[in-house]
Amino acid sequence: MKFSGSLYINKPYAFVADMFADPQYLNKYQDGFVKKELLEGEAGQTGAVSMMYYNYGKRGMQLKETITNNNLPDSFEAFYHHEHMDNTMVCKFMPDEDGGTRFEYEYEYTRVSWIRPKLMTLLFPQAFKKQGDKWMRQFKIFVEEFDEVVKTDVLDTKE
Repeated sequence: MKFSGSLYINKPYAFVADMFADPQYLNKYQDGFVKKELLEGEAGQTGAVSMMYYNYGKRGMQLKETITNNNLPDSFEAFYHHEHMDNTMVCKFMPDEDGGTRFEYEYEYTRVSWIRPKLMTLLFPQAFKKQGDKWMRQFKIFVEEFDEVVKTDVLDTKE
C-alpha cells in the first residue's frame, strides 16, 4: 500500500525543515510519542538507526527507524520496522513564492505480517492513510503555531 499527500505550511522553508529534523518536537505532533533513542550512527544523518517508542493507552509500540537519505532542507527518507510491519517514508520540502513551504509526503507499507493488520489493509486501507495524514496535519499546525506553543511551554514550566 502506498499513500501520498501534500500540505502548504505558512512558515519559511528552512524553518519547516529544521522543525521536522528536530526530534525534541515529535511529541508535539505524533500522538503517543514517548522518546527516540539513537542505536547507531550520527543522529539525524543518513545511516542512523534509532528506536522510537510510543504509548497508546495500555499498549506500547516500538519502531526501529533507519534514515536512508537525509538531504534536508530538501528531502528526508526513512525505513521503519515494527515486528508486524515495515514501511518507508519520503518527505520533500519546497519553498513557495509566498514565503511558505510546500510539504509533500509519501509512505508505503512494504510488509504486513500479523493477521490483524493484514485484515485492516484488506478491509480498511484508508485507516493507514488517515494515521499518516493526521500526523502530517498535526505537524503543519504545530509549526504554524510554534511561537504560541513555545510561550505556553515556558509558562507551564514556571508554574
